[in-house]
Amino acid sequence: MSKTHHHAPTAPSTPLLSIADGVATLTLNRPAHRNRLEDIDLRTLLQHCAHINADTSVRVVVLTANTHGHPKPVFCAGYHIGGFDHEAHDPNFFEQIPDAIAALRPITICALNGSVYGGATDLFLACDLRVAVEGIELRMPATALGLHYYPSGLQRYISRLGASAAKRAFLTARPFTAEQLWNTGCLEALTNPAEFAGTVEQLVQDVRALAPLAVQATKQSLNEIATGTYNLPALRAREALTAQSADFAEGRRSFAERRKPVFSGH
Repeated sequence: MSKTHHHAPTAPSTPLLSIADGVATLTLNRPAHRNRLEDIDLRTLLQHCAHINADTSVRVVVLTANTHGHPKPVFCAGYHIGGFDHEAHDPNFFEQIPDAIAALRPITICALNGSVYGGATDLFLACDLRVAVEGIELRMPATALGLHYYPSGLQRYISRLGASAAKRAFLTARPFTAEQLWNTGCLEALTNPAEFAGTVEQLVQDVRALAPLAVQATKQSLNEIATGTYNLPALRAREALTAQSADFAEGRRSFAERRKPVFSGH
């Protein structure tokens, strides 16, 4: 399997997208500016999300950052604050990006290889699974800047971190250490730098091996349940679809034959 997502290029640019062997890698790529997000980066991320959803070969998405040259790695410093003062600024635009990441069809993994701040914390939380490297921190300074955060971001904070940790994030603006993040249960793994790439790769492999139809339908249902937007007939229809699928037949055969399944996504 390709490991291209562990080798981000160093030339600064808008976020990069690479796709290989069923894995799409999104890389934030402004290392000289601590990977801050500008409006063009947000528009590019939306385009990348649309491209990923249209490519049915993609089973896993990895969101990471180019931290080349950082003495203390920063995954993302958040939205470029100067953008708030631009006369064309749309106050509701930013939230479209984490919403789009949360709604992606494939399973998403945030490979948090540096500290994360401001609105970028919602990109981290919008992913389905999260792996972090030791020594990082997360900080949400919205109320320290005088801002009430947007509803879907607040919902994700509560859903992923729990109400108490969400209140700590917004009502104190104090940073979370990596260990405090781990204690919320939002991380699949917390590793040292030497083991980080291998830990992410193993998680990618494990998710990629699952039955695509079942895991993607289940993700959709879990997201709807978490936001209170599900309806029972839709969940039952997905259940019935997977029960009648070629993948479930293959899963049963492979279990009986004691071999790894070969899923087609149908």
